[in-house]
Amino acid sequence: MQLQAESPRCPVRVFLVDDHEIVRSGLKVLVEAQPDMSVVGEAAEGLAGLRGVAELAPDVVVMDLSMPVLGGVEATERIRATSPGVKVLALTAREERAYVDLLMAAGASGYVLKRSAADALVRAIREIAAGGVYLDPTLLELGLAPQQRPASQPPAGSRLSEREAEVLRHIAEGHAVKDIAGMLTISPRTLETYRARAMDKLALKTRADIVRYALKRGWLKSD
Repeated sequence: MQLQAESPRCPVRVFLVDDHEIVRSGLKVLVEAQPDMSVVGEAAEGLAGLRGVAELAPDVVVMDLSMPVLGGVEATERIRATSPGVKVLALTAREERAYVDLLMAAGASGYVLKRSAADALVRAIREIAAGGVYLDPTLLELGLAPQQRPASQPPAGSRLSEREAEVLRHIAEGHAVKDIAGMLTISPRTLETYRARAMDKLALKTRADIVRYALKRGWLKSD
């Protein structure tokens, strides 16, 4: 009986989403250097990433967090909803628990810090491509494993006015109420009205909730 040679394993197909071209170039070189991986596409923002993923059906998407047009959290949610077979690996400079929880709650299978060694990213891609979950060891050392019960998300369909969104964005960035009122040329009392109305629409209770919402919308440029 003649035995057929075993077929070579198909490489892990990787799609890169990051708004910094130099970062994407470095990631592409790193991934392409692996015998079991290949880069099938890349995008500079989340919406283009969604289109690329729908067209190319990669195995793993390496996703930046803060990007124009569509941030990494919402892009991850949409990818997981429309392409459930595609795994998402978050790659970011942020080490705060809120970021970890948001990405994992959105459906990411892994979270790697940009300051980590290159081999950590490679290990993470292999791990989640095989169906596992990967969290950067630095986060585990800091006690920042994801919470079992992620923070609740704002009600779907909530709509903010342009001024309400502007107020929340400034609050999330850490500006004081008096300073925000000056920037927007409105009174502090009027600003509080916009803030209260926006928080009521989104069922937000604290400033931390505002920050989480801003992160989810991709408003905070952090890495």
